[in-house]
Amino acid sequence: MQHVKIPQDRIGVLIGEGGETMREIESEAEVRLDIDSENGSVAVETVGDPVRGLKAPDIVRAIGRGFPPEAALRLLENDMILFDTVDIDAAARNTNDMKRKKGRLIGEGGRTRELMEELTGADVVIYGSTLGIIGGPEQVDAVRTAAEMLLDGAPHGAVYSFLEERHNEMKHQGLEYHRFPGGQS
Repeated sequence: MQHVKIPQDRIGVLIGEGGETMREIESEAEVRLDIDSENGSVAVETVGDPVRGLKAPDIVRAIGRGFPPEAALRLLENDMILFDTVDIDAAARNTNDMKRKKGRLIGEGGRTRELMEELTGADVVIYGSTLGIIGGPEQVDAVRTAAEMLLDGAPHGAVYSFLEERHNEMKHQGLEYHRFPGGQS
């Protein structure tokens, strides 16, 4: 059994209307979820295929980090779909710096985050003090590198050029990945 802690404001999303999302995760990942809505603790117990069950904690974490359940459930599609986070707070000196760095990742009108998704094919969500990524290894690596470049102060133009370069490499290598339509920030 594994324990995952998620923000309280995401518990409702994890449970879903009438428990629908929770039941879908339990069925698809072959696990049992025990959700403590008081403190945001989720116990994940595998009841079926252990390989599918291993993905369940990441599905719960992804929903906790702001992903819609449909995007998080894509982690079950195959072993090559990963969930990763970039800690924005760790790169910031103080609260104002954190807000500024978060703003750089989001971009004007959400454009930078959207470009990360469009050029890599990964799902990207910025929630709280983290940037979450769901995608194949190459996509996750490209988004992580772009995010770290932005957090280190690289100009947006340089980051966009990097992403276009990686996009062309992935396309050439046939590593295209089609993300969940309707991603959000």
